[in-house]
Amino acid sequence: MLNRVTNLTMSASAQRTLQTQQARLAELQEKATSLNKISRPSDDPAATAQALETRALLAANAQYGRNIDDGNSWLTAADSALERATNVMHKIKDLAVQAGNGALGQGSKDAIALELESLNKDLLSIANTQHLGRNIFAGSSDAAGAFTPGAAGSPPTYTGIPGGTVERRISDNQTVRVDVDGVKIFGDGATSIFDAVRSITAALAGGTAPTPAQLGNLETGFSNIVNGRAEIGTRQAQLERAGNVNTELEATLDAQKMGIEKLDLGSVIMDLKLQETNYQVALAATARVLQPTLMDFLR
Repeated sequence: MLNRVTNLTMSASAQRTLQTQQARLAELQEKATSLNKISRPSDDPAATAQALETRALLAANAQYGRNIDDGNSWLTAADSALERATNVMHKIKDLAVQAGNGALGQGSKDAIALELESLNKDLLSIANTQHLGRNIFAGSSDAAGAFTPGAAGSPPTYTGIPGGTVERRISDNQTVRVDVDGVKIFGDGATSIFDAVRSITAALAGGTAPTPAQLGNLETGFSNIVNGRAEIGTRQAQLERAGNVNTELEATLDAQKMGIEKLDLGSVIMDLKLQETNYQVALAATARVLQPTLMDFLR
């Protein structure tokens, strides 16, 4: 059975063809303007899912970068504090050695004791160093200070939270501690570096020279401070490596995101030119097909 093809049928078919060509041309023009592969999720659901996943990874990586920067600032503040503590300890050790000179009179011993007392206060102030309103040496405690001055004749006591560390996540499976254990560095109560200095000050005020045991306590306290700085240096090196990895991963993820979401300009222009040619051909063909008019039939 033969179907009759009328002029109306041919016109409708030609119109559908032109509309299809125009829609494709408009789509390519939009892509050439924005260079976006995906204008809406329906364009490519699989690529949309990949793009969302990549964006999530980029956001997480950016947060890790901020955590690394924050951790570096904490550790830098702690290292600066322990550097000051090291300088104070050098002065304390020099004065303690000087006080061991048997030829010193009581006036000289009193003067050294007075200076040691002042240096001990400086050491306590350093131990209560804060960064962004948080105690560096008090763990996760929100106390006013890591160490509270003791009563007359008593050493300061630790007010932080033992084992309550402050950490920063630097990757999906790695964290770094950014605070410093105050007890490990300065001790607590009768076992603290503050008490070691206090005992020497009291001995000098009483007219006696520091004992070998007292000098040994000073040396132990000094070693704890030096070891604390070494540990901070290790963590800073770890953060530096993590920062390098973070930067490289950011570049990789950004390139991956561009590959998923963005088009190559040259390829888009070539497709656009080809579609323009196809559209012109469709117009020309339609013009020839629909060329007969009523006057052509009346001749």
